[in-house]
Amino acid sequence: MTTTAPHRHHDTARRPDRLAPLAAGWLGLWGVLALIATATDTGYPFGADDPNRESSLLRFLPADLGPPLFAGMLLVAAVVALALTAPATRPARPVRALLLGYGWAVAFALAVVVPGMQVLVILGYAPMLLLGAPFGWPPVDYADVFTWPLAARTASMVGGVLLAGAVLVWQRRTAGACAACGRDGTGRGWTTPAAAARWGRWAAGIAAVVPFGYALTRFAWAAGIPLGIDPDFLTEMRETDAVWAGAGLGAFATVGAVLTLGLVSRWGERFPRWTPVLAGRRVPVRLAVVPATVVTLAVTATGLSALSSASFVDLGGGPVAWGPLLLFPLWGVALGAATYAYHLRRRGACRHCRRG
Repeated sequence: MTTTAPHRHHDTARRPDRLAPLAAGWLGLWGVLALIATATDTGYPFGADDPNRESSLLRFLPADLGPPLFAGMLLVAAVVALALTAPATRPARPVRALLLGYGWAVAFALAVVVPGMQVLVILGYAPMLLLGAPFGWPPVDYADVFTWPLAARTASMVGGVLLAGAVLVWQRRTAGACAACGRDGTGRGWTTPAAAARWGRWAAGIAAVVPFGYALTRFAWAAGIPLGIDPDFLTEMRETDAVWAGAGLGAFATVGAVLTLGLVSRWGERFPRWTPVLAGRRVPVRLAVVPATVVTLAVTATGLSALSSASFVDLGGGPVAWGPLLLFPLWGVALGAATYAYHLRRRGACRHCRRG
């Protein structure tokens, strides 16, 4: 008589174990900085001196309330992150709900609400700024581009991701699932590779169409076609070279759309034959998942900021010009779903719990 040994849950995922302490340290550091800003009334990055304040949801937060609010939120979140390092015993249901609710709420605020539009804009302009720097183009003062508010927004996104990872690991542990992969042995149908391939294709298609629509308008303006805007406004943009900046963002969106299709294509799993050195090799899962996750957060943050502001319609045109921005939240959700589907299809058996 033969017997099949059940899966043993090896909760030895060292990397997930480090997320909570890292999150606690990062959030605690920035919480202390916010506390100093509260005491000294200086150093708050999102106050009246922030040139991008009006394009962020933080404009609804009075500048004098910002430092103490951030200090309290970040320091409490740091304490919560430390609490997540406790042994994986299942806490009382109200306590678990409170910790998860606060942790996820703060993670969302830091990763999506605080960054606003600026992070995505800088990601889009980065190739232009880096490649053109030796040639003095574009003619900008880099001190005006890479600012303290931008550093704080980037740090906020990092803190949000670290906290989200720590909360996710703790949520899995206290639910009896593997901390590393989240499998609990129930075999949910929608997370199987076959199911993920089906709904992942729909998500990837939506995530590719939206940026193409955005890029189309910017390329039309670069070509001198006033698609969705007043001709006089287009002339003004061409005189100030703003049209080329828009074309740069359009190119960034187009590249992103093409790479999104890689999440459901063969060349997204193995490097194409024309790729130097890497031809035929397997694409590391994280090489696709990490950048796609960053873009997911950035476009979602941009979409929420745009939807909350009336300024994004001030383009001298109609829905054709500013309409694509309305779809950025949809782009973010679809790209996040496509990225997760790609992860589910390619993750294989877990090295810690042996499930797969």
